[in-house]
Amino acid sequence: MPLLMIELDLGSKVRVLVTNGLHHYKMPVPEAEVGKEYNELYFCLPSYWEPEELDNPRMNWVYYWIQRLTKYVQEKETWFGHGHTMPTGKEALPLSDTMKQNYFMLSNPILLEHELRPLKVGEKEVHFLAIIPLFEREFMYKQGKTTRKLMKKFFNHKVDEKLDDFRESVMKSRIFHRRN
Repeated sequence: MPLLMIELDLGSKVRVLVTNGLHHYKMPVPEAEVGKEYNELYFCLPSYWEPEELDNPRMNWVYYWIQRLTKYVQEKETWFGHGHTMPTGKEALPLSDTMKQNYFMLSNPILLEHELRPLKVGEKEVHFLAIIPLFEREFMYKQGKTTRKLMKKFFNHKVDEKLDDFRESVMKSRIFHRRN
């Protein structure tokens, strides 16, 4: 699948790695999602990354995973939508030595909601889905509660789709929580 790298200035520069052609595949969406059959996936990269360093394991995993997710949805003839989650492989290993997350969640754009609004391509309305890395506890919370509740925690902690090597889980550990 061809990929595009788009550079945006949102006060600080971000790069967006986006699929270019997934929208040719019409996803078999459930009735509640009619109108969202055509998607492109993306990662929002931080300004301090050098994505052209293709041999750097701290950054190059984005290319592997965006291609793998694109291939999966087409080969399995399934669909992706807001809130869908998946592990980073059978063992759910951390993405890199700096990105300890081991799950992904697909999300409607948050930080890029104005830049990546649905786009008309011929007769199709193409939607964009961010790939957001999740920590295991965030994944478990989302599975046990709802996508909406996890998104509220993200909002409260100012977490969006931009990758961040330094992001901590939005789930507070009860082990370290003390009452005063």
